[in-house]
Formats: sequence, C-alpha cells, structure tokens
Amino acid sequence: TLMDTDAANRSSTQTMLTSTAPSFSALSPALGARVDNVHLDALDDATIKTIQAGLLEHGVLLFRNQSLSDPQLIVFGRQMGELDYSTLAAVDGLKPREHQEVLIISNVKDGGQPIGVLGDAEVVWHSDNSYRETPLSYSLLYAVELPPSGGETCFSSMYLALQTMPHELKAQLDGLEIKHDMTYNSAGVLRRGLEHVTDPVAAPGPWHPVVRTHPETGHDALYLGRRPNAYARGLPVEQSEVLIDALWKHATDERFTWCHEWQLGDVLIWDNRCVMHRRNGFDPAARRVMHRLQWAGDRPTRDA
Repeated sequence: TLMDTDAANRSSTQTMLTSTAPSFSALSPALGARVDNVHLDALDDATIKTIQAGLLEHGVLLFRNQSLSDPQLIVFGRQMGELDYSTLAAVDGLKPREHQEVLIISNVKDGGQPIGVLGDAEVVWHSDNSYRETPLSYSLLYAVELPPSGGETCFSSMYLALQTMPHELKAQLDGLEIKHDMTYNSAGVLRRGLEHVTDPVAAPGPWHPVVRTHPETGHDALYLGRRPNAYARGLPVEQSEVLIDALWKHATDERFTWCHEWQLGDVLIWDNRCVMHRRNGFDPAARRVMHRLQWAGDRPTRDA
C-alpha cells in the first residue's frame, strides 16, 4: 500500500541519516572546522571517537542547527569525557542553576536577578580557567538566544603562535613560568571573596609553564591564560611586562585567529590547551543566552 511504501521510504531515509559519517570542513587557515551530518542528541561510540579526533586536529569544532535540551547536552558532554562542575560565581545574586553541569553565559536578568555570568561587555583573550591549578581541557557553548549583532567569539591557535614565534623571543621561554591571576574573570569582574590587586607579584594564582605540551597530541603550544596581572616568575616587574606584552602581541596576531558569527542552534567546542578565545561586546538592551559545558583537564606541563 501507499502507507507501507511511505513507511519504508522513511525507514530507508532514517538509515541513511544515521549511517552518514561526520564530515569536516575547514573554517580558516589557522584553526577550526565545521562538522556536518551530526546531530549531537544521538551519537554512537564511533561518531564520538571521530568528533574527539577532529577536535584534537582542528582545535575548534562548529556544529550548526542543533536543537538540544540541557539533559541532552549533558548526555553528549559525558560521552565526550569527564565534565567539570564550574563554580564561576563571580556575580552576586546569581540565579541558581537548574542543572549543575550547565553554566549559563548571559546578560539577561529575571526579576532583577542575573540568570548567568559575563554580561554584555567585551571578554578579553583568555584560556578558560587557567587561574586554577588544573585548568579545563575543552569548553562548549550552545547558542540559545542571540542579539541582532555583536557577541562574536574569536579563537587563536597557540600551536601556530609558538611555531611562528621569532627566535629571539622564543629563546626567552625555556623553563619560564607565568602566574595566572585569579582575581578577575575574563570580563574584568572581581571574583567573589577576593580583593582588588594592582601588583602582579602579589596577585593570587597558580604558576603554569608558558609553553605546555598537549597531553594527547604531544605538540607544544604557547600557554598564556589571560593578560591582567600576569607575571613571569623571577623577572623584575618591568622586564616581565615587556616580555609578556611581546608574547601577547604575537599570540593574537590575526594570522592565527578566526572569528565566529553566531547563529541560533550553533554549538562550538574548543580545546583550551592549545586555543585562546575572546568575545566581542554587544548591546546591553539585547538578550544573549548561551549554555555552556566544560571538561576536566590536567595540570599543564612541558615534556623535556
């Protein structure tokens, strides 16, 4: 019958959709790839392995046209690895989260109470949670609500930054550690329970090697974390500032970067161990709601 034929066609189409392998298309010469033929709410182990390999290769992955509930997002997150339960309570009076695994990045307020963190201001270049002894491996953002313009997220390859570094600058990095200040978040907001700091030598935060070896790829990458209150261990402050300024100027060169203009349903995942990112500000009167996951990482080290 016609009904039986329609059912058979739907079944055949379903089989083709589920058996189609993910495809990767480069987003820029520096880093990033768009992944097609993937719906993140229904993935088998083989597809997860393909995504993990693609993330290691490209540093940033973009999935378009996703439709995910928070529980579906969490299931995907757990398939990818060990989720990290962020505190990140830099905003007083933050509305409690419905799912502890999902952090809300937003400027929206509900009854005067922020539903998320980081507001609408520019977010400076950084690597997520580098102010912790054990920073994150991956981060994810899912676009739930977007402003008409602004709020683009940009990425920079720290593999390329290190590979192309002038010899005289690179020669100063052997064995060097940099302090990663924990006083302020990447939007410049003072973290809860901390006091304002102007002396980078006295700033709280861990020491991390300025060059770290990626634990999965084995490649070395520049690891700067964030610029405010950064300090190069053992150097006079003035000398430290000159060196770190030079590193930041090189690391954020447009040759190594790519900027993403968000669409609803976009999911971006990136590797904090070899990629930095930043966000453009946007109209405070507009609404932007992003749902975020993050994965546990390991302490930065450099192989001999």
